[in-house]
Parts: sequence; C-alpha cells; structure tokens
Amino acid sequence: MAFTVTRSSGDIIKPSEPTPSDILNLSVIDKSPIIRSMDMHTLHVFKHGQEATKVISEALSKALVPYYPLAGRFKESSDGELQVACTGEGVWFIEASANCSLESFKYFDDILSVPHAELLPTPPPETFGIDPIVKIQLTHFTCEGFVLAYNTRHSICDGLGTAQFLNAVGEFARGFEHLTIAPVWDREAIPTSSRSAPPLGEPGLPLALPPMPNFQLEHATIDISREKINKLKNEFQESTGNYCSSFDVVVASLWCYRTKSIDLDEDTNVSLVFSANTRKFLDPPLADGYYGNCFHPVIVTASSGWLVDASITDVVKLIRAAKARVPTEFVKWLTSEDHVGDPSAIPLLYTTLCISEWAGLGFHKVDYGWGPPVQVLPIQGFHIIPTAIVGLPPPPSKGIRLMTWCVNNKHLSALVDQTANLF
Repeated sequence: MAFTVTRSSGDIIKPSEPTPSDILNLSVIDKSPIIRSMDMHTLHVFKHGQEATKVISEALSKALVPYYPLAGRFKESSDGELQVACTGEGVWFIEASANCSLESFKYFDDILSVPHAELLPTPPPETFGIDPIVKIQLTHFTCEGFVLAYNTRHSICDGLGTAQFLNAVGEFARGFEHLTIAPVWDREAIPTSSRSAPPLGEPGLPLALPPMPNFQLEHATIDISREKINKLKNEFQESTGNYCSSFDVVVASLWCYRTKSIDLDEDTNVSLVFSANTRKFLDPPLADGYYGNCFHPVIVTASSGWLVDASITDVVKLIRAAKARVPTEFVKWLTSEDHVGDPSAIPLLYTTLCISEWAGLGFHKVDYGWGPPVQVLPIQGFHIIPTAIVGLPPPPSKGIRLMTWCVNNKHLSALVDQTANLF
C-alpha cells in the first residue's frame, strides 16, 4: 500500500491574548546574508499523542503571547534593513493524517525512509499574504503517534532558540502557568558597529544563494556507543590531564575517518567547521532566554597527511585550541568597523566537513504531555556541503547518532568500513 497523507486546508493560529504591535530590529547576526537565506526544518517523531492537535495548537497559541514576534511578519525598513513587524497575525498550522502506523516505518529509524514531501507543511494560500515566520504540520498516524514538522526562517531563531520555543509550547501543553525560561528578545545587546547587512530583497522572501556545488553526497547513519565515547574521553584525560566533551571526541574521530576515506594527497588541506554558542562571550552576557542567533563559526584546518596519522587525542587538542580562540574572534568580528565578510560563509569544498550539533539544543527534551520524541530528524537536502549532524539515537540507546551526508558514492563504503571497525 502506497504511503499517503491527507492534509487539512490549514489554519492560522494566533496568540491567545493581545500582544504588542512593535517593529523590532534584528541583530547583525540575524541579518547576515547566509542566515537570511536559510530556513530551518525539523521533524519530531512521537509515539503517543491523544488529541495532539487540540493540545498542541492551544499550547502554541499560549506560547505565542510571550513569543509574539514569531506571530509577526518580516519586513524591510526604509533603508533596507530586515525587521520584524509584530502584527499578531499568527503562524500557519496544518493537521494531516497518514494511512499507516509509525511502527511500519520503524519510527523513521532509517532517515532515508522519511517521506519528507508529505510530512512538511505546504505554504498558505496567497490570500494569507506574506508567508508566516513559522509553519507547522502535525501528521497523525494510525497508531497513537504523530510527527510534528516545524519550519521557520533562520533569521528569527538559531537552533537553541527554536528548541527553547518548542519546549515552551510543551510546558503550556502540560499545564504550566508560567514558563521555566522566559523569552528574551534583546537583539540590540549584540553590537552592530558601522556594518549593515545587504537589503533583503522582496519582503518575506529569502535571499537567492550563489551557485552551489553538488558533490552528490550519500547518507550514512553512524551510531557511537556511550562506552566508546567514554573510552576516548578517558584516553584524552589520561594523556593531557584535561577534560574534553563528547562532542570533541566524536567530531575528531569522524573528521579523521572521513579524511582517510576520501584518500587525498597528504599535502591537501582539509577543514572542519562548526558553530559555537557565543551568548556568554558578550559583556554583559546575553540573558538566559535569548532566542535569536548568537553563534560564531569555528574553523579548524590541517593537512590530510597529518590528520590521517594523528591520534584522536592530538585532533581533539587542535579542535579545543580553535574553540578557545572563539571569544576573542567573535568580539573582534562584532566590533570591527571594517567589512570583514559574513562569518557564516564557509569554504564550499569537498575537503570541508561541516558539523551541526543537535544533541545539546533541547529538541530531545520537548514534551507535550506524552513524553519526549523518539526521533528528531533533519530534512533531506544536505547534498551541497559535506555535513554531519550530531544527534542522539532513539531511546533506550545511549550515546551519539551521526546523521551524515559527507562523502559521495565513491567513498561511502570506505567511510562505513572505517567507522564500523573503529566505532
């Protein structure tokens, strides 16, 4: 039987109470060209959810009161700056029903089995005007489970901010009267210097990206047990006397194995790129509850020959040294009066490995009253830049799940073999 989804006509969910009708400015990070051109899509798979649409839509309406900018619309100022008009018009919500159970898909444990086109929200009709900042589709399956697909423009929130908002919806769904973490806008707390972002173009539409390479990247899911991670962390501590994170050892290992798999000349430079949360690097630090973009890229470069021969401990040292430079580099970029480019722009090369860290964002803690999700998944489309998402495996497994699109078909078997033997 073919998988089919029947969608409702969709509806706009507005804040449950009157909200301010401000025009809000975004930060220089929110307005950076790469961020402005990006949407954020996530799929959240839940095993249970009695009357999920009613519970979540009502909680969403309540959450849009403190998070009222998300119920607004993007606009341009008279001088071409991206802003948020807090109109209270609401977010787009679609209820849908699938013709099968989540068990039949093994709760989408195989990411290649995810029918993204059917699960992602379709846009509202033109009669609704400019696209809402947030679009949601909640798809019921024939079991008690459901999938919530969440789409937003990256300029309004980073990953931490998006997870914070979804956790707020979860708290209202569970009957909280007051949120554990109150949202903080405070975009003006991030210095802008004399630099300004380029105009947005047509209001409500993302910028057109420059021509992108297509490396025909193939997917591989790699699970790393907690025992293996602890072994690598203990080896680093015994060698250096210092602590390192699970992220450090997992990313160092993947970078090494991926470099071995693509078999480069030893003098070829390879780069590792990931984002560091920089909320605490400002003076004063941003308040808890800040949900805008506040991160800075960490770029680590080494020769292929060195990386192939290096120990995981040596690679972790290199990564930690790059992370230690972030506070200085971030503040220097923010306060510079010179045009120093978009820090989110990264080398679009096959020798670049991009890491997106999801395990610590808070997506896996979202609870609408029936427990946390069994899966949090990205959409397909990571075929432009070699990418790996650091997530969590489905419970009750412990450890890290790497969802990767980091090699082409020529190098896929080598990557799978490398990681199978060593992880």
